[in-house]
Amino acid sequence: MKYLYLFAAIVAEVVATSALNASQQFTKLVPSLITIIGYLISFYLLSLALRSLPIGVAYAVWSGVGIVLTALAGIFLFKQVPDPPAIIGMILIIAGVLVMNLFSKVSGH
Repeated sequence: MKYLYLFAAIVAEVVATSALNASQQFTKLVPSLITIIGYLISFYLLSLALRSLPIGVAYAVWSGVGIVLTALAGIFLFKQVPDPPAIIGMILIIAGVLVMNLFSKVSGH
């Protein structure tokens, strides 16, 4: 259940961040509301995941996967294609999250 909460928190954060871009500095009502509600849901779900996940692991996964999914949303929703250094950076972020989860004793497995 902890990873379900964490995954849902990531999805809510990606939706909120995508809506933040669409809100045009909070000048558009609907994207602004989606942003605020999405972040509230994301932080609440992250707090539920923290009941049984170490904060460092949960935050690394939440932010790392969120970065990559937000970049993908930027590609498809806003035509913001990352350059090669950005892609390499995202690969390194995912590698770090994988190493932390697969090999660290901190991850709680």
